[in-house]
Amino acid sequence: MKIIFLEGENLGEDMVFTPFLHLGEVTIYPSTSEKEMPERVKDADIIVANKLPMCEETLKDAKNLKLVCLTATGINNLDGEYLKKRGIHACNVAGYSTDAVAQHTFAMLFYLWEKLSFYDDYVKSGAYMKNRSFSYFSQRFYELSGKTWGIIGMGAIGQKVAGIAEAFGCKVICYSASGRKYQLPSNRKQVDFDTILKESDILSIHAPLNSQTENLIDLQALKKMKPTSVLINVARGPIVNQEDLYTALTQNMIAGAGLDVLKQEPMAEDNPLIKIQDSKKLLITPHMAWAPVETRFRCRDEVVKNIEAFLAGEDRNRVY
Repeated sequence: MKIIFLEGENLGEDMVFTPFLHLGEVTIYPSTSEKEMPERVKDADIIVANKLPMCEETLKDAKNLKLVCLTATGINNLDGEYLKKRGIHACNVAGYSTDAVAQHTFAMLFYLWEKLSFYDDYVKSGAYMKNRSFSYFSQRFYELSGKTWGIIGMGAIGQKVAGIAEAFGCKVICYSASGRKYQLPSNRKQVDFDTILKESDILSIHAPLNSQTENLIDLQALKKMKPTSVLINVARGPIVNQEDLYTALTQNMIAGAGLDVLKQEPMAEDNPLIKIQDSKKLLITPHMAWAPVETRFRCRDEVVKNIEAFLAGEDRNRVY
């Protein structure tokens, strides 16, 4: 079996690939462009990739291809109809990053909620040394207890976030863009879109990107949110309209936003959000919520198990 890694560096410079070596002949490319892809996969039996498109244009010369393994949960880069037509199986990894993404959700929230960039700068500037009082809190901030935390997408990550939010004393409400009816404990409530926008003090997004969620958070949605609210997106960039978010933040329609994902990654030079340099208002991280050391190595191990299952004639995490 010829196993071709197309985006090895996406798992980190510290990644160890030896668990794959017993599975076949392994070739690892740190990165691959769409233009380079057809040549690199033409003899592959198995492809391991992350964001590259898996479609006729990139795979037509891969005559031996039997399996595509993603080092990710999202499958937007897979042309399912083409893969099924060719009889090519495809697997993702699911559930490996739940704790990590929930952790990052709260890291972003607290950074914004308690104006931590301002207070860190205040101390390090030397201003605190000249303060007459032992304490300084010119930028107002609030307790989480008693606030309403809205969650869009109550899958594994959404449920993890809900549990942590409740531990801080938040009331949790949720919304499903697909209309799915969640099975919820009595202390959580599923609401419609207008309600989650209007009632949430914190609104976090943990939903997949699809036709129902793309541009879900647009200007009309942002206008319905509380001017004191904070938006967190650790799901997929296109769920939030970037231009509309820029308008909402610069016109103080909401208090702040934390984004780990963007419409284009790496960030496009013309992204209007780069103009907002106030870290009390906007925090952007480079799609890293999934990337603690343990999480990345767990992702690797899940891909190994997917390939082992395939070679044994079993389906594991199969999406096509």
